[in-house]
Amino acid sequence: MGVVNVTPDSFSDGGRFEDAEAALAHAHKLIEDGADILDVGGESSRPGAAPVSVEEELRRVLPVVRQLRDVPVSVDTRRPQVMRAALDFGASMINDIEALAAPGALEAVASSDCAVCLMHMKGEPATMQQDPSYNDVVAEVSSFLEQKSEKAMQAGIARERIVVDPGFGFGKTVAHNLALLGSLQALSPLPVLAGLSRKSLLGKLTGRPVEERLAGSLALALLALQGGAKILRVHDVKETRDVIAIWEGMRG
Repeated sequence: MGVVNVTPDSFSDGGRFEDAEAALAHAHKLIEDGADILDVGGESSRPGAAPVSVEEELRRVLPVVRQLRDVPVSVDTRRPQVMRAALDFGASMINDIEALAAPGALEAVASSDCAVCLMHMKGEPATMQQDPSYNDVVAEVSSFLEQKSEKAMQAGIARERIVVDPGFGFGKTVAHNLALLGSLQALSPLPVLAGLSRKSLLGKLTGRPVEERLAGSLALALLALQGGAKILRVHDVKETRDVIAIWEGMRG
């Protein structure tokens, strides 16, 4: 899954692909590099990020979604209005950091045949990294994902449409993130999406700034593959494809 941030303030590439033309050019580059899915987002969810209006999110996202037809398109949103509009414009998946918690979100996804990613987040983006704590992070995240997936299925979303995301960096310390990475297969019987690319976890482990986290991102991608992740959400698709090729070669 290649990341397309149509935002001015995303932590990794904020502002580089803010207009639709630049975002589309980047999306097509990711497709050429081997992306199977494109994840288009119009609202930054980095720690400390402020929300944007529904109208602004729609303005950023829809022109991009409308013109992408080469691969399945996921839309990274927590708003039912954006979900419905994106699905009408041809999106194949909804990637929701709030796990369909907003009023109307379950119905928006259930009324379509799209895939959905349910993510764990403790708190809100603006405050989630202010001293997050758990008694047992693996058990608590696993329980949350089970509850949210059951609720989705009860709302009419078929099990085979659902993937889950432990939410690396969303209300977690380095220790929490590493514990989750080491326990991916224990988190859920559903397919797991891992979003580790360029995150602050790498900065804390290596001391590298965002623009120098490729090597660390690839290491985490390999660990996620070994742990059972089915989808890797990444910024550097071409390089991650090489990791996957080597991992698959070793597996025969």
